[in-house]
Amino acid sequence: MSLQIGDQAPDFKLYSSDLAEVSLSAFKGKKVIIHFFPMAFTGTCTAQLCTMRDNFSFYEGINAQVLGISVDSPFSLAKFKEVQNYQFPLLSDFNKEISEAYGAFYPEFVFGLKGVSKRAAFVIDEEGKIAYAEVLEDAGELPDFKAIDDALKA
Repeated sequence: MSLQIGDQAPDFKLYSSDLAEVSLSAFKGKKVIIHFFPMAFTGTCTAQLCTMRDNFSFYEGINAQVLGISVDSPFSLAKFKEVQNYQFPLLSDFNKEISEAYGAFYPEFVFGLKGVSKRAAFVIDEEGKIAYAEVLEDAGELPDFKAIDDALKA
């Protein structure tokens, strides 16, 4: 069953591109925007995260934390973050557990690849509950950024 608005967001501990352990619970009291993306260095994934990068001052201004999550290794994510100048943590769900917990997981993806994050966006409120959830079946589509921003303002 997929996560719904009002559900408690599954907590996690993942390694960032800086090799630091990051947990969702560390941001309690703050709104969190989680962007799952299939693969670093691909066109739509870059567009998704660059939109967050380019609007970072808005998120920072409302004290919201942006997190990007994919099944890429922390080392690939470090290079992706460096090349694109992302100001927010990129987290490696290399073991695919968090993508599955959030219902943002392709068991089979293109080119015969298995176990890839779906493109998805979640807004987690200050109490750790889901305020917005969007999981896309088509990896070529982008999340609804206006709806994400509206959920953050609510």
